[in-house]
Amino acid sequence: MKKKLKSFINQISPLSDQMIDTLLESFQAQSFYKNDFFVREGAYAKQIGFLYEGIVRAYFIDDNGKEYNKQFFVAPAIIGAYTSLLTEQPNKIAQQALTPCQILVADYSKMELLYNQFHEFERFGRKIAEHYFLEKEKKEIEMALLDATQRYLILREKFPLIETIISQRQIASYLSISQTQLSRIRKKMSSL
Repeated sequence: MKKKLKSFINQISPLSDQMIDTLLESFQAQSFYKNDFFVREGAYAKQIGFLYEGIVRAYFIDDNGKEYNKQFFVAPAIIGAYTSLLTEQPNKIAQQALTPCQILVADYSKMELLYNQFHEFERFGRKIAEHYFLEKEKKEIEMALLDATQRYLILREKFPLIETIISQRQIASYLSISQTQLSRIRKKMSSL
């Protein structure tokens, strides 16, 4: 599991062996069952995680009780309630396991200390932030400019096996469409 974290890190911004060893000391392996929460809405986030097995969704609930999937994190991925971590305010977007998950978990305060100690780790943190910023902007543009079928095709390309792993309800929520609309799109795609 720690080899997976090392490989993931080095793909984003290579770190020295000393830095990786120091970083790995901060993480502890945790298992999550399907539907367990990494962080709940309203909680003060304190931890960051490296998802090395499984799928986690980030979602929020509107005033009418309707759920909206904001993001899927498919291993390998860094997860955490970043806004809550940075602002020290209650979390607004829950993160929940959609499958059994294996996550390396660290206190965010330890990561901040490492940012201050090691320039190369601070650069890695910036690269992660840039990656998620670009991903967020890409999804916002897709939601505004593409129709449901185009968004569905992008989802299938990005996460090829996701439909065999999680429910159609979760996928429809992520695409901001109804399950009926998703069913029609899938039926149309299968007849092509």
